[in-house]
Amino acid sequence: MSKQEKKLDELYELIEDIEIAMFTTRRPDGRLVSRPMATQKQIPDADLWFVTDRETHKLDEIETDPQVNIAYYNGRSREWVSVSGRATISHDRARIRELYQPDWRMWFEDKGGEKNGGPDDPRLTLVLIDVESAVYAKKTASGPVALFEMAKGFATGSQPDVLRVEKISGADVSR
Repeated sequence: MSKQEKKLDELYELIEDIEIAMFTTRRPDGRLVSRPMATQKQIPDADLWFVTDRETHKLDEIETDPQVNIAYYNGRSREWVSVSGRATISHDRARIRELYQPDWRMWFEDKGGEKNGGPDDPRLTLVLIDVESAVYAKKTASGPVALFEMAKGFATGSQPDVLRVEKISGADVSR
């Protein structure tokens, strides 16, 4: 396994262990806005992807400026991921039915008729992300060693050696 493949595996492993991401878009007035979203399981034709409501402002923001940032943080391990990429919106009903997960219903209130949170709900929209770059921090020390490193850093005023930061370019993501 190459160094780049190892970094990609680490990146996806970190993301998989963090249920909710902060998804950032740019409003038409230039301001940034972030909101929590659940990353879905990997699929072959997108680096990352999400499901959202067709009627949300984030889709208008993506249409205006498809550049997005997705940030992940694991409070237990202090590991983090920051992904910059380009978002694409998909209303492909066949694809939505194929990828549909029953837990999506909790995010789509049953409003009767087709708008029931099921796989044919017209509100369901996919947001596919092509990663252009990513930076992540992977822990390098186990719990007791990390605690020792942090105590040492506090005592000496030096930065604890508990995380390794890696960078990945978009070209590296496309395997």
